[in-house]
Amino acid sequence: MCGIVAAAARREVSEILLEGLRRLEYRGYDSAGMALIDDEFDLKIHKRKGKVAELEKAQLKQPYHGNTGVAHTRWATHGEPSGVNAHPHISGLRVALVHNGIIENHAALRAELIEDGYEIASATDTEVIVHLLHRSLAIGGSLLQAMQKTVVKLEGAYALAAVDIENPDTVVGARTGSPLVVGVGIGENFLASDTMALRQVTDRFIYLEEADLVCITPDSLEVYNADGSKVQRQVERIKEGLETTDLGNFDHYMIKEIFEQPEALEATFGGAINAEKVENHFGDDAPALFDQVKQVQIVACGTSYHAGLVARYWLEEIAGVSCDVEVASEFRYRKRVQHKGTLLVVISQSGETADTLAALRNATADEFIGSLVVSNVDNSSLVRECDLVFLTRAGIEIGVASTKAFTTQLVALLMLTLVLGRRRGLPDSRQRDIIAALQSLPECVRETLELNESIQRLSEAFIPKRHALFLARGIQYPIAMEGALKLKEISYIHAEAYPAGELKHGPLALVDSDMPVVAVAPNDELLEKLKSNLEEVRSRGGELFVFADTEAGFANEARVKILPVPNCPEVIRPIVYTVALQLLSYHVALQKGTDVDKPRNLAKSVTVE
Repeated sequence: MCGIVAAAARREVSEILLEGLRRLEYRGYDSAGMALIDDEFDLKIHKRKGKVAELEKAQLKQPYHGNTGVAHTRWATHGEPSGVNAHPHISGLRVALVHNGIIENHAALRAELIEDGYEIASATDTEVIVHLLHRSLAIGGSLLQAMQKTVVKLEGAYALAAVDIENPDTVVGARTGSPLVVGVGIGENFLASDTMALRQVTDRFIYLEEADLVCITPDSLEVYNADGSKVQRQVERIKEGLETTDLGNFDHYMIKEIFEQPEALEATFGGAINAEKVENHFGDDAPALFDQVKQVQIVACGTSYHAGLVARYWLEEIAGVSCDVEVASEFRYRKRVQHKGTLLVVISQSGETADTLAALRNATADEFIGSLVVSNVDNSSLVRECDLVFLTRAGIEIGVASTKAFTTQLVALLMLTLVLGRRRGLPDSRQRDIIAALQSLPECVRETLELNESIQRLSEAFIPKRHALFLARGIQYPIAMEGALKLKEISYIHAEAYPAGELKHGPLALVDSDMPVVAVAPNDELLEKLKSNLEEVRSRGGELFVFADTEAGFANEARVKILPVPNCPEVIRPIVYTVALQLLSYHVALQKGTDVDKPRNLAKSVTVE
């Protein structure tokens, strides 16, 4: 979501700040801004609605320069996207501040500040913070002291970075419930909401902990905990090379990332040849914890929630482990009854999803024997706070609509199923079959990607459509849900998924010649049941688009278009069919002319409630 970049350096930093914002564009945003302290110790600010390119135009037209500054991309929560509501916010022409998160008590603070004579120019919750900071500075003390006094008044989640013309070489930051990292340099230091924003200037980072404050200058870096005590936080070097974010021969990141899936899946599985090797992916502490597991509780949001729904089928059918799956935003507020021996599994591509993180922090030792996170981002908050970690190897995913991050999550969850099943007497032959299926998965996906042109032609039928229905049965139902989500995310077609057996309980009322119905139809034990449900659609004039393997017995005919998906081992079919549906949503979005990589109103990393 919102992105923060800040710098305190001996050199001019305007281009560093702008480049940092460019690298955070994938997160989703609607406005951008930058504040610098110039050589005359004045605040110079550009803020623009729209993309970072608009901010760059403003900087080209009227260049501002300085060695200290903050910059931001905003995803609107309070107040519409506009130049006034864009960050940085200022107070008294002295202080500038940027903020990620939501301040829940902003209305009360706003009333207090207005009574003190402050004018509130924006509709944001953020502006109250900068006025509180200014009010504290006016009394006296340093920028750090003012920030320490300010954050105790805030309720909610925040990552903050602020500059003050009376402390011209200093940036102060703070975090609670929203990520903030320190980039460590020589003669310069930085703050950002994501290490990617700073990889062009450093490979050394400090991951601030909950309630930390930080004060940086070109030559110093001090971190303080919630008690105000100075603390040492480990500096970590990112060893791997900076991953390329070039599009190469692709037109969009989404299609590039769809085609990167064979390699990402292979990397995530890691070439394990038996269940013992699979278990090594979960860390040295995993065996002792897995020995205690009697039930699994999965908590996630969005696409990751769909991964959890697939895992429930695997865990219960293959491993014989009872599994519940819940949306994090509901789980965190519900009074729960957990069975003894329950493992909490949280799934998040970014490792920073606010509701999922809150659910983890809300869980107690009385409820769960331990926690496991499946994430794509090392050193993220969830990774640091869980007992066990499975890092997927999807690499950087720029497209807002998740593709390779989702399928690698599924691989991780199937591997979890394997190691838990092994403890509950899963036969060796079944274990070998699952490992062989995982080893064959990259090639199965490559064969599915060869359907790209066929799916492109199929997508043309969706051009005039405004609604779509996705149907499936069994383990493929969550995949239908994911297919519907992808279509609505990037093409803006209203799409919903249902278990095919539910058609007659309501959705059938929607079926007519204007409602395309997408069916996920592998050749499994529920195929004949599904075929009967699809006949209900045909008899009411509906148009069917059936994704089926070559042995399912479908044929192209009037109002029925078949997309033959390669036959593959049953246990990995959810992953293979996902790839085909990803291609469908991509090509429909192209036909509709939408912004495939940056769909409106959405963000890559959802760090607010």
